[in-house]
Amino acid sequence: MPPSFLLTRDTLPSGADLAPLALRLFAGTFLIYMSQDNVLSGERMSEFVGFLRQFGFPAPEVLAPLSVYAQFAAGIALLGGVMTRVAAAVMIVNFVVALTMVHPSLPFREALDPAAMLACSVALLLLGGGRWSVDRVILGARQAERPIAAASP
Repeated sequence: MPPSFLLTRDTLPSGADLAPLALRLFAGTFLIYMSQDNVLSGERMSEFVGFLRQFGFPAPEVLAPLSVYAQFAAGIALLGGVMTRVAAAVMIVNFVVALTMVHPSLPFREALDPAAMLACSVALLLLGGGRWSVDRVILGARQAERPIAAASP
């Protein structure tokens, strides 16, 4: 048997182990990057309120910060794999609203980012945080790594 420090099929993680990690790192980084300017700048948040108002959102003064802070918090949660399925569910709602309320009237290219984030969120809701997540430490391997489709007896 080769030394354990060598990268062999036995020591490398499987794709099933890496998929949730890769999705979490991509989605978490994207969410933080795309929302941080609104979190850190009142002027940018005001612009986002105006953007939502332009598309007929009710109470944009409430919904803009709610959406921005939800994205920022979900990004942080996904990076660590903390409450992954909850964060993913919140982002599914956020991006379904974005795609149905805003993006039908915008060019196709502008819908790709929220569509990609919706796809990542659905995958993370189904997969969970995976092997390398705080969820696994808290919930144990059986719950954190079990696909949601297999959650029912």
